[in-house]
Amino acid sequence: MDYFNVHDGEMFAEEVALERIAAEVGTPVYVYSQATIERHARVFSEAVVGAGTGTPLVAFAVKANPNGAVLRVLARAGLGADVVSGGELVRAIHAGIPPEKIIFSGVGKSEAEMALALELGVGQINIESEPEAITLSKIARDCAKIARVAFRVNPDVDAGTHAKISTGKSENKFGIAYDKALGAYVMARDLPALEVQGVAVHIGSQLTDLAPLSLAFTKIGRLIHDLRAAGLSITSADLGGGLGVPYDPTMPVPPSPAEYGAMVRAATKGWQTQLIFEPGRLIVANAGVLLSRVVRVKLGASRPFVIVDAAMNDLIRPSMYDAYHDIRAVRPAGARIIAHIVGPVCESGDTFAMERDIDAVSEGDLVVFATAGAYAATMASTYNSRPLTAEVIVSGAHYAIVRPRLDVAALIAAEDVPDWL
Repeated sequence: MDYFNVHDGEMFAEEVALERIAAEVGTPVYVYSQATIERHARVFSEAVVGAGTGTPLVAFAVKANPNGAVLRVLARAGLGADVVSGGELVRAIHAGIPPEKIIFSGVGKSEAEMALALELGVGQINIESEPEAITLSKIARDCAKIARVAFRVNPDVDAGTHAKISTGKSENKFGIAYDKALGAYVMARDLPALEVQGVAVHIGSQLTDLAPLSLAFTKIGRLIHDLRAAGLSITSADLGGGLGVPYDPTMPVPPSPAEYGAMVRAATKGWQTQLIFEPGRLIVANAGVLLSRVVRVKLGASRPFVIVDAAMNDLIRPSMYDAYHDIRAVRPAGARIIAHIVGPVCESGDTFAMERDIDAVSEGDLVVFATAGAYAATMASTYNSRPLTAEVIVSGAHYAIVRPRLDVAALIAAEDVPDWL
């Protein structure tokens, strides 16, 4: 459920007309609904109540949407953060997320990032190799800190998702191989300044089937048993994120948070660990849209091209992942057309959809790309020297610009020309 609805023939974000935002902020612009973010955070948190021991930690995957206002909403909702860089860590702290609720993940943490995580006191660092454990031990000892750690374990489970967002197969770069995990834990136990407390797993993103997750968790359960038999104390289990969201309304609806929570409770029964979850897309994807204006409609060989002012630099998911985003008119008139929807960037890859059945639109009309609150603005660029997309958040009848549009003058001002030129 989200709060982008058509009233009296016009689409609103909560109680704010999208036409008003377009007129006052310009296009393209990302628009987020605070009420949707809050609702999704609450629904997921409630779905995992009773799983594991104590209160589960729901740590929002900051990479999905690192906007400071979005993070502030989630901090106020009681969520923690899963971060994968020093920059995301600083953003999470700045937004008010307590450091003890922050999980630092990532396959290539630098020594500076490790030191920063230790200095700020993050709750857990998920390490992904024995060499990383050795480096972190040295840095923690030099800083006179204790690093609370878990190994991210690669269970060699096919998530059944897009190859570029699958992370749990043996050929993926993430984690330590399942059959090597016990040895890695025994090695890390003897390193100074490390407190080995948990196991972590994350097999991929946009999963639409619970079976791969259940299989991965079953394997992790066996590993926890073996680790304890070897004398290790395992008190936390980070189950990652990855539950999919409905991008295409014609496709089956992914499992609900409630169904996911029931599967988790069954799969983790008897573990005696605090559970950690890292939802990202599930919380924010349907809480955002990309609002764009039609530049013109151009006749094509077989279908018209609807050219919009948003481009692949603003929303790269269709180009990178062949991702589907529902495209809707802000003022739908009832008529439909089959068209190609493209942007103005000088790349054939700047294509949002081909042969798509959409609301009939004309030059100057507004459209939205739905389900654009995750892995969208955060992946935007200034390719073709296009201004970096603005972002807006709506709360009831009010809205605020939470990232101003970074125009060409600002891009030029950020550059330096050497003296000899």
